[in-house]
Amino acid sequence: MLPLRLARTRLGRVTTARPTLRTQARNFCAVKGPSLASTSRKTTRYIAITIAVSAPYLWWLLTTRDDEVPSLGTPAEHLVVEPGPSKEEVTRILSQDAYSFRVRDVAGVSRYDGAQLASNSPCEDRFTHGKFPSPWDDDGNNQWMAWGVFDGHAGWQTADLLTKQLVPFVRHSLGQVGSTASATGTVPDDVVQRAIGKAFVDLDDSILKMAADTSQSEEPLQDKVKKLALAYAGSCALLSVYDPVTSTLHVACTGDSRAVLGQKGHNGKWEMIPLSVDQTGDNKEEVARLNAEHPSEDDIVKGGRVLGMMVSRAFGDCRWKWPLVLQQDFVRRFYGTPPLTPKYDVRTPPYLTAEPVVTTTKIDPRKPSFLIMATDGMWYTVSNQQSVDLVGKWVETHASETWKRTSTLELEPTYEPFDFGHFWKGVNWKFVEGRTTIQDDNVAVHLVRNALGGNHHELVAGRLAFTAPSARRVRDDMTVQVVLFNTQV
Repeated sequence: MLPLRLARTRLGRVTTARPTLRTQARNFCAVKGPSLASTSRKTTRYIAITIAVSAPYLWWLLTTRDDEVPSLGTPAEHLVVEPGPSKEEVTRILSQDAYSFRVRDVAGVSRYDGAQLASNSPCEDRFTHGKFPSPWDDDGNNQWMAWGVFDGHAGWQTADLLTKQLVPFVRHSLGQVGSTASATGTVPDDVVQRAIGKAFVDLDDSILKMAADTSQSEEPLQDKVKKLALAYAGSCALLSVYDPVTSTLHVACTGDSRAVLGQKGHNGKWEMIPLSVDQTGDNKEEVARLNAEHPSEDDIVKGGRVLGMMVSRAFGDCRWKWPLVLQQDFVRRFYGTPPLTPKYDVRTPPYLTAEPVVTTTKIDPRKPSFLIMATDGMWYTVSNQQSVDLVGKWVETHASETWKRTSTLELEPTYEPFDFGHFWKGVNWKFVEGRTTIQDDNVAVHLVRNALGGNHHELVAGRLAFTAPSARRVRDDMTVQVVLFNTQV
């Protein structure tokens, strides 16, 4: 609310409440009569009563407009509806949240691009990227780099927290093992992997503990609700950490966002190297792990889901982790989301974990290569090898001296009319190589465009024309990052 002394007029000028009251007082004192003193006393009393009684409503009185009430008009002869996205608007939508950075002071990293396309409103995906001081270099001269994509579900709150806290937790955990460095200043890969895994688990534990402690605190209800949301929502996490001293890339995956590496072979072709595996109810190793942890419970995984949840690892998601007694208490105290019972046979939580699977890869400085990271929205339509082929073609095209923004010269193929009903049956959502197009300066935008339909403008524009909540039927939130190593583009 504006302070009482400020009010905005219809012309945008700022006036004050006090001069208005003074004007009223002068008007009252100017009334002709036999007793000016009496009138003054009455005026003073009137003003005092006005302030005491009307102060809560004074802001409304001073900000009402004296314009004429708008006319609602008459029915239009023809309804005017904004058309769907044009080719230019498609590019604007795909590029509006994109970014690109050239890297000059971290050995091996040439450039990285990113893009995000929302389906939910607000988008439940989040991302992070940038440099941070080496956890083993006290003088701060050696800079590492990190990139992360976070696929939220049941809300954006947990994913948003990860953008602020995950890298600091990882750096702190790595710093704790710095004393194990050898004479060369390096730390064994398995030690690094365990330290990163510990950071993930420690952060998730902090989220769940903060929510549980908050429930017993004397904080205002509105503050409790905000903190509880961090535990009730959930998020996958895919984080890549690069050490330029050893040219080592560590990739930690919790959930079903995915990372792949493209590396140019001696034959000139781009080799695909998977850096993560989706952790879902369809992953046989994850199912075996859960069955081993809960030997007496046969129905934990059904239809590729873990007690209804697609992923088998995630941050937050307290209903799959907290003891049932605690969850029942939350329902009683906050009328919150009920526990998984009685819908599922829940006996021995936790069923989900935030512990990541961490892989370590050496980046060969003699070979051009690139890292692709994306939330599952892109992987629904594009395979690992297809994503590497798409980025490889983009790199080779942009590296060519003949690259002159060929998008203006590229001819769009002719497609059959795309009927609305094709969205619900008969449409091929998967990437089709014949639809490949190269028309974006940002390689992450290039991936998103081709994942949506490439050079089939009507298909791409049609999918973008849908807005939340119906957009979820034709696409998911997509967040993509591409890092170029030892590549001049």
